[in-house]
Amino acid sequence: MKAFLILEDGTVFEGTHIGADREIISEIVFNTSMAGYLEVLTDPSYAGQAVCMTYPLIGNYGICRDDMESAKPWPDGFIVRELSRIPSNFRCDLTIQEFLEENGVPGIAGIDTRALTRILREKGTMNGMITTNADYRLDAILPELKKYTTGRVVEKATCAEIYTIAPTTELSQNGPLSGSARFDREAYAQGAREKRPALVRELNGAGLRVALLDLGAKSNIGRSLAERGCAVTVYPALTPASRILADAPDGIMLSNGPGDPKECGSIIAELRKLYESDIPIFAICLGHQLMALAAGADTYKMKYGHRGGNHPVKDLATGRVYISSQNHGYVVDTGKLDPAVAVPAFVNVNDGTNEGLAYTGKKIFTVQFHPEACAGPQDSGYLFDRFVAMMKGESKDA
Repeated sequence: MKAFLILEDGTVFEGTHIGADREIISEIVFNTSMAGYLEVLTDPSYAGQAVCMTYPLIGNYGICRDDMESAKPWPDGFIVRELSRIPSNFRCDLTIQEFLEENGVPGIAGIDTRALTRILREKGTMNGMITTNADYRLDAILPELKKYTTGRVVEKATCAEIYTIAPTTELSQNGPLSGSARFDREAYAQGAREKRPALVRELNGAGLRVALLDLGAKSNIGRSLAERGCAVTVYPALTPASRILADAPDGIMLSNGPGDPKECGSIIAELRKLYESDIPIFAICLGHQLMALAAGADTYKMKYGHRGGNHPVKDLATGRVYISSQNHGYVVDTGKLDPAVAVPAFVNVNDGTNEGLAYTGKKIFTVQFHPEACAGPQDSGYLFDRFVAMMKGESKDA
């Protein structure tokens, strides 16, 4: 069946329908990752968006439910050059076509994703429609596309109630590796799962209790803390600060999430109360932006954002550069940042935009990228160890 991708500037791409049989209007963004399409699909940060994968073949290793970053896919639509319908992977549970159909996600294949990406890079992120209606009328569709906004998507992406994640003693096969992961020779001698070297985590966070505010959190954030021995309590995004502080956590984690940070007014007000406490705080992606807003800084929308697994970021304290996974369309404006409040801690090597802040006189540090990244890269997983050290009152660098 034919399908059409219609952009708000009037550009139309014709391709083949994939996934669920329904029409959607969404914000069209692109991701440059070569692998990890399942993690992209199940990342709540994509709520309210349709994702174009720039790598030309998607789905060749199928869908493994164990690798999902949340219980369901979040993008409104999926756009690919070629969709593999015969995956080759012994862990595969189903094909990507079956997964999209099962979860009601429509998409389009067979279009020139390179051309689409060039348009989005040159003109900026824009809205679009995926439809199978060959009788579409641009004069009727374009006004609807221009009106679309992602809205208050954090409230859709967060968890419904408080729950806990118990500490674990083993490093998951998919978890990020950092300096606290080591090779277990005895376990390897007994034959590790899937004949891979056994890896265990030094439980340097044993006994620590972390409050994770779920703004649209990827599962691996909680897992990364649990693998370090932390007991994690996950709170819905609209939880009052007083409720979190009443539980007296050793540290507070602010997660990633979707949408415009300035749409989260009530959450920002509560984060200000957490900022004023003396509890160590570590924030990722949307959490990083919201903490900046809570502290009086500003954010702005980028032309086309950073989405992919190959973004270099520089740690300004050490001068080291790490390759990071990213997914964001907004950024903190360091030009309006008061150094008495916070100073830049990381910078994007490609475009010089802010990638992290260290808060002056506070036990707070935040990053724009994803140190918990799955599928990779895992260069910056050490930041979780830095957070653990902060909660313990220690100082730990890379």
